[in-house]
Amino acid sequence: MAEQRFSVITDKSLADLRKLIGVPVEDSLEPWCYEATRDNIRHWAHGIGDDNPLWCDPGYARGTRYGRLVAPPSFIFPLNRSFSGYVAGLPGIHAMFAGIDVTWHRPMLLGDEFTTKVWLKELIEHQTRFAGRAIQQIYRCEFYNQDRQLVAEGDSWCFRTERDTAREQGTKYEAVKKKAPVRYTRDELTKIFALYAAEEVRGSEPRFVEDVKAGDKLPTMVKGPMTVTGFIAFAQGWGGLYIRANKLAWKQLQKHPGLGIPNRFGIPDVPERVHWEDDLATLVGTPAAYDYGPERCSWMAHQVTNWMGDDGFLRHLRVEIRRHNPVGDTLYIDGEVTRTFSEGGAHYAEIKQRAVNQDGELSVLGTGIVRLPSRPK
Repeated sequence: MAEQRFSVITDKSLADLRKLIGVPVEDSLEPWCYEATRDNIRHWAHGIGDDNPLWCDPGYARGTRYGRLVAPPSFIFPLNRSFSGYVAGLPGIHAMFAGIDVTWHRPMLLGDEFTTKVWLKELIEHQTRFAGRAIQQIYRCEFYNQDRQLVAEGDSWCFRTERDTAREQGTKYEAVKKKAPVRYTRDELTKIFALYAAEEVRGSEPRFVEDVKAGDKLPTMVKGPMTVTGFIAFAQGWGGLYIRANKLAWKQLQKHPGLGIPNRFGIPDVPERVHWEDDLATLVGTPAAYDYGPERCSWMAHQVTNWMGDDGFLRHLRVEIRRHNPVGDTLYIDGEVTRTFSEGGAHYAEIKQRAVNQDGELSVLGTGIVRLPSRPK
């Protein structure tokens, strides 16, 4: 094994982290967004590749039952850093965002202002093919609007892994690393772009629960081919905590010197650059620069909100990320209605989702619960 370059998980560091379970996280990590402004909503939606006019067109939104712009359900990500994967403890140990389990109670509307409560909920140890020992770090977060109404609540989790162990001993990406870099033909790109051209936003036409049945398929949604440009577009809407320039970058490294990992120029730079620099991405055990976890969770929500229409409401979403999507990958998201049911006087459809890359490798699993309107008697 090569000389150790990065930190390892120790019993002491893990014990110190366990002491934080149940302790509220202070607001030391300023969120990217406090408010659902027209610009914040649009930047977020465009960052995940979503042009739904309910989020992006004020004139259209005024004609809906909301009477104003609505933020996508996944807008919760820029409202809290800990929930988005900027986790505490285990210094020098890599963090990879791996999933969410969230319930929404009410929409996030233009002009809403938000506060959050977040705490470390649980630590679970796993043995993985990616890096051997891994610690699943789960946070619980509650999102409130300016009227102190609970907007959403749920869990998110990261896996903490030793970078050297993943690079030197990990077996998960052995086959991927031996493959030649993906290169798309004109015909392959034409087929991908055809899915973009066919992407349907249900919009103002209600999808009544009476018209939905188990076995109904959602249109396949494509994301990619993935580029660093796309990852940067996401970061523009999400606001990467470590993406700082000049004096602000220097101040950040003064406050948290452990963040500074020298790049090929000898300049200390942040670990977040695994999303745009292959050099660091391969050092942590992945095949190449890869997408953001919250980004992928948001893509799963995007497929559901396209399908449900303006009068639908995403009530619950669970997403489990199973692998990295390196630069060059294309993701195909499929969904199927598994049941419809009524509860508390409301009507719901349950949707199972599965996303694979261009080689058919499983990338994401999801389960959504959507509240749908009932056809007038």
